[in-house]
Amino acid sequence: MSSAQGDWRLDAACRDRDPDQLFVRGADQRRAKVVCFGCRVRTECLAEALDHRIEFGVWGGMTERERRALLRRRPDVPSWRELLEAARREHAMEEECRVS
Repeated sequence: MSSAQGDWRLDAACRDRDPDQLFVRGADQRRAKVVCFGCRVRTECLAEALDHRIEFGVWGGMTERERRALLRRRPDVPSWRELLEAARREHAMEEECRVS
């Protein structure tokens, strides 16, 4: 789990990168997304972008276009943070059951 709600950025894989690398267009977005794949706070980052309707940049491994599509498909979600954290907990429990 991440640090306190606002402190997740301290653990972000991109924290020491040039922010301009994450606010790119076209094929450069694929390279930007790679930074997110192993990030420990990817869920918090994505929730931040979805909950605050951040329009530009790669956040949590998703481009603005991907986030817009997700928001259109799920307009009923009041809190992406709560939804994504619940999904992460459920996944962890399923993994724990598989290992046991």
